[in-house]
Amino acid sequence: MGEYYVNSGGNDVIFIGDCEVYENFSPVTLWQEYGIPSYIRGSAQQMIWQSYYLLEETLQYETPKVVVFNVLSMKYDTPESTGSPTRREAYNRMTLDTMRWSPTKWKAIAASLTEEEREWEGLLTYLFPILRYHERWSQLTAEDFAYWLRRDTVSHNGYLMQTGVKPMTDSYASAPLADYRFGENSWHYLDKMRLLCEEKGVQLVLIKAPTLYPIWWWEWDAQIAQYAEENGLLYLNMIESIEDIGIDWNTDTYDAGLHLNVWGAEKAARWLGEVLREECNLPDRREDAELSATWSKKVALYEQEKQSRGGS
Repeated sequence: MGEYYVNSGGNDVIFIGDCEVYENFSPVTLWQEYGIPSYIRGSAQQMIWQSYYLLEETLQYETPKVVVFNVLSMKYDTPESTGSPTRREAYNRMTLDTMRWSPTKWKAIAASLTEEEREWEGLLTYLFPILRYHERWSQLTAEDFAYWLRRDTVSHNGYLMQTGVKPMTDSYASAPLADYRFGENSWHYLDKMRLLCEEKGVQLVLIKAPTLYPIWWWEWDAQIAQYAEENGLLYLNMIESIEDIGIDWNTDTYDAGLHLNVWGAEKAARWLGEVLREECNLPDRREDAELSATWSKKVALYEQEKQSRGGS
């Protein structure tokens, strides 16, 4: 999350959302194929209220032409609905702790706290993490100090590269839900996202990434499709286009179909880039000498990591 601040500015497309964006789309491929500069502001189990405030923060640094939001998090309506207390806090901190300080971060923290965290003054521990971790002093090792002042870059404009291959061998099944309606809070933040984009002159595109689990129920899909139609938004359920994208579940996933590996992410980016270029009228920026020089370095680092990890 923190790597965005040294890459902000000059991005025509910003992705917002959970692991279904930062593991499934390659910004380098978008640049190489279409000259589209992009960045992924994704984090694990990013909730829609967090996505909204990340968008609000991003628009303080730059104004992209398009924001792409992955809609899977609509299924979570409140902080309490996202798992056990330990799991909720862990995922909250992955999103919130490395955001730069601003009123927007304050609002993001306040929206993310569960009632339980409020009871033990969780807000203060997000403001001052030392209050949460002060008892770790006796557990510190050399590894803790290695990352104290410097952290290696781990992503490629927000994309986390995976080169493993683990085929999908079984289809996923899940018990039917008692209620398929998205919650009021989820709709509230989707509305806020749409209105903010309208205010800033940014085109909001809704997507469902082309992975098979967690299951994307057709009842959920119908609600998003109706919302998009009523509000003049482009909605792309990429699950329906898996054959056109060319995803091969024997070779393009590293975890049996939950996420794509680098080959799958490149295919997804090629397909999505073509749609964004045509539907959103995005220009090819490869003739921009300054941008091309910057992206030439990004491409080199991307290819170097891909080769070093056994990719081709």
